[in-house]
Amino acid sequence: MEKPQKKRVLLFYCVEAEQLARKIADQSEHIQLQSINWRSFDDGFPNLFINNAQDIRGQHVSFLASFSSPAVIFEQLSVIFALPRLFVASFTLVLPFFPTGSFERMEEEGDVATAFTMARILSNIPISRGGPTSLVIYDIHALQERFYFSDNVLPCFETGIPLLKQRLHQLPDADNIVIAFPDDGAWKRFHKLLDHYPMVVCAKVREGDKRIVRLKEGNPSGCHVVIVDDLVQSGGTLIECQKVLAAHGATKVSAYVTHAVFPKKSYEKFIHKNGENSNKAFAYFWITDSCSPTVKSIESKAPFEVLSLAGSIADALQI
Repeated sequence: MEKPQKKRVLLFYCVEAEQLARKIADQSEHIQLQSINWRSFDDGFPNLFINNAQDIRGQHVSFLASFSSPAVIFEQLSVIFALPRLFVASFTLVLPFFPTGSFERMEEEGDVATAFTMARILSNIPISRGGPTSLVIYDIHALQERFYFSDNVLPCFETGIPLLKQRLHQLPDADNIVIAFPDDGAWKRFHKLLDHYPMVVCAKVREGDKRIVRLKEGNPSGCHVVIVDDLVQSGGTLIECQKVLAAHGATKVSAYVTHAVFPKKSYEKFIHKNGENSNKAFAYFWITDSCSPTVKSIESKAPFEVLSLAGSIADALQI
């Protein structure tokens, strides 16, 4: 059976995601970058222009978004809602990081589940000539969030774990790796993707007014342990896990997260300092380029290594 021919995709992108967009275009001759004039009026509201709008009629069009802060979301939504209406053959929105994903629960009356709010907004993207919008998201925080989207969009949930597995195979101690999860939620999300590795699961337990990380199951002794989670904010949980794993005999501890949010430069606590005892630091800290502002701040600073989603996104655009 012959392979279907690859479609030509026109890729628009927001300002923050330009570096990742160029990497995606480098993956395939079938992906061509397009441009938008991102300007503002004197009052601060966006003044936007989609270049060559007539030429994209009948073409497969995609947009690479980065919802890194509320300040940039409105201007991107304005473009996202405009592109499908330009008589395009199909429209794909690539949102590598779904930023409100960790706010999906109501623990008491009055809580606002902003993950549901964002899903409702994206579910109202206009339908293109080719049908509903395809929405590509990587490692969404809670699996049930796929049900927050209406039938007006087709969510395509991808993962960065294959990038991690490829990197682990390259390590000199690749045969001595143990995967650790900081909580049961991370285990549920990722354990089937990493089931050929020995595993350790940690848990947070309450002691008085404090929540303490404890080893729940597994044995890290004598191994290079890699903590895996979907995202990092302050990094406090990862640091506590590292301490517990080292106390139980791990020879090295590294970490992987798909989304390195790191508000208020919280990544600084992980950067290796001169003369630092490596046993107390993370040997490696792998992230993807789903959060563009973070990548610009920490790439080339040990222990951080960026595993680019560019190839995976290029493949997703051909679905």
